[in-house]
Amino acid sequence: MSTTVNEEKTIVLIDGTKVNIRPLKISLLREFMKKFEGLAKVQDNNDKSMTLLIECVQIAMKQYAPEVAGDIAKLEDIIDLPTVYQIIEAASGINLTESALIALSSAQNE
Repeated sequence: MSTTVNEEKTIVLIDGTKVNIRPLKISLLREFMKKFEGLAKVQDNNDKSMTLLIECVQIAMKQYAPEVAGDIAKLEDIIDLPTVYQIIEAASGINLTESALIALSSAQNE
């Protein structure tokens, strides 16, 4: 997985709310990465993968928009998949597109 250093950027949620996102502070990044590590175990199950991604976003939202971080149902109503990817990439520096390509490549080589 490649990581990059990102500056703060603004995203717009489905409800029109603007949120500034940037790399997570270390205390939240530790929690985020513990959750994110579980993704490899459920990569063949779309529902479980999506649940883990949303839980990662929920952790990131503790820093970005604490008012929605406590309610996962509300969070799911105001974000879409491209926004999930943007949040995860900004929070952790992990490029999900590259990670997916690497996983696919290693699976094909097995």
